Amino acid sequence: MTARSTTLPHDDDPLPPARFAYDARTWREIAHLLVNLPMGIAGFVYAVGALALGAGLTVTVVGLPLLAMGLLGARLLGRAERARARKLLGVRVEEPSPMRVLGGGGFFGRLWSTLKDPVGWRTMLYAFIRLPWGVLTFAVTLVGLFVLWPVLPFVVRGLTNVDRMMVRGLLCPSDELERRIAELESDRGVVVDTAAADLRRIERDLHDGAQARLVALAMGLGLAKEKLLEDPDAAALMVDEAHGEVKLALQELRDLARGIHPAVLTDRGLNAALSSVASRCTVPVKVTADLPARPAAAIEGIAYFTVSELLQNVSKHSGARSASVEVWRADERLLIQVWDDGRGGARLDGGTGMAGLADRLGAVDGLFVIDSPEGGPTTITAELPWRDRTADAPSGTHGTS
Repeated sequence: MTARSTTLPHDDDPLPPARFAYDARTWREIAHLLVNLPMGIAGFVYAVGALALGAGLTVTVVGLPLLAMGLLGARLLGRAERARARKLLGVRVEEPSPMRVLGGGGFFGRLWSTLKDPVGWRTMLYAFIRLPWGVLTFAVTLVGLFVLWPVLPFVVRGLTNVDRMMVRGLLCPSDELERRIAELESDRGVVVDTAAADLRRIERDLHDGAQARLVALAMGLGLAKEKLLEDPDAAALMVDEAHGEVKLALQELRDLARGIHPAVLTDRGLNAALSSVASRCTVPVKVTADLPARPAAAIEGIAYFTVSELLQNVSKHSGARSASVEVWRADERLLIQVWDDGRGGARLDGGTGMAGLADRLGAVDGLFVIDSPEGGPTTITAELPWRDRTADAPSGTHGTS
């Protein structure tokens, strides 16, 4: 069983082959072709009116704002057409990202951004094309319902395939950059949520752990100070207990610091840090890191915490007898593979933090793949983009432990 996390849009539902029999999908396609004419007329009238009014009044101060308003309205027209195609044709096209204001904002910045909006202009072009196409499809479909009944499903499928191409070509986000912006906006939300969750975890660990111990320590030392003269033996015992509390508080602070960013990762790199993580796993783990240089600190940190959480899952859930971690660079990607011979059955929705790992990797253009059949073994592969470390940062991590 393989699970993937990607930021790519969903593919359209696969179309069944056209048949002589009329099924629900064929009737939806017929309805779409018949509605093409009224929608085409409405869109054509709107586009001609908006462009004629805006262009005709460009010699006045209201011409360009009217044209900009027409382009904003075209975006709404495009949204309606995408919804119609999604409902009747099963075409899933991403909504374009909100228009960005250029020129530092303000009235003129918004006006210029709107006038340069490629989504609005392509929707206007779509509205012009749709009128003659709507007349053709309406006429062919209406006549076909009476004289082409046996082969009409095949004719309808051909006509709606042209409709699908128009929607994908003219009503989709502007280009690859536009789609990339939409993905990054989604990923930014994941990063913000993850950072907020990490801050809450650190605050909770400090409040419930080291802070509580330090408060108890301060109270114990206060009582010991009061008893120092009247009962030195009891005071000495209380100081001894306080010393033990100090050790426990320091250990909890070290564990918390390791969870934020371990010193060994900063000082010695990914190989040594992963070996340290593997030594705390309840299963024997072989770590192999083959990296010509150290990646950027952010990528190195994500790789470390990914392996750390996966090895925790191996300890808690896998029932494995052995495991391995391999890290290497392939072109401009950092690849991580964690293997164990446990019982398998790992899934993104299994409640072991896999979905969170997939989201974190996806937020930085990463990939997370699970191959874990029931009965095992489990192989989890993670990919991260490789970014070089700054020139003054320590480099070099290569070896096997």
